[in-house]
Amino acid sequence: MPALLLIAHGSRDPRHAATVAALVEEVRAQRPGIEIATAYLDHCAPRIPQVVGRLTDAVAVPLLLNRAFHAKHDIPAALRAAGARLPVADVLGPSAPLLAALDRRLAEAGLAVGSAAVRARTGVVLAAAGSSDPAADAATRAVAAEWRRTRGWAAVEVAYASAAGPRVPDALAALRAAGAGRTAVAPYLLAPGLLPDRIAAAAEEAGADVLAGVLGPAPEVAALLLERHDAARRTAEAAPALTA
Repeated sequence: MPALLLIAHGSRDPRHAATVAALVEEVRAQRPGIEIATAYLDHCAPRIPQVVGRLTDAVAVPLLLNRAFHAKHDIPAALRAAGARLPVADVLGPSAPLLAALDRRLAEAGLAVGSAAVRARTGVVLAAAGSSDPAADAATRAVAAEWRRTRGWAAVEVAYASAAGPRVPDALAALRAAGAGRTAVAPYLLAPGLLPDRIAAAAEEAGADVLAGVLGPAPEVAALLLERHDAARRTAEAAPALTA
């Protein structure tokens, strides 16, 4: 079985690396015996060149929600610069397990997610990092639409912590204008840091009723990492047969 090379963005905030480490432990718990290595694009160590040299057989799995600049350019460039010819798995989103992880975090924050009546009167802000890539923005909006469709929320509005708006207060105002009796903010982010803190501060200032935590080491995220690893491994194994 190829190793899983988890490639995370990295942050100066120590909570980021601690969350990645907790997620790795959850992956190990779900698949005992799998070799896992972690590398970061920036700010944290180890970097990709420090890790790939000791991996004889691995699949690179980006710890990213959208296929934006980091997935399209930074990770492939870093692997090439390190001389690593590894299969690279798809990013995590959009996917049904991420919706389940968002549900989990809202439930942990005190929202009765299991109640259809509660969902029907609750408007949710899906608060993402934001990207200048239109495809990434479209993917986030698709997640919001699917979350509303499958769960029956009163409404789901997208907000961004960086790049262009809308911001969390704008999204909350839109939910209230649409008649939502209760509001919740769900960060569509993987680890703590500057942007999640910005979202939390805005949610508190704007009077959101519920604020969920980041996705972090949710079991659904760990299972999705393994799913992406396995899919990329199968594709790599099938490639020689297709070209033979």
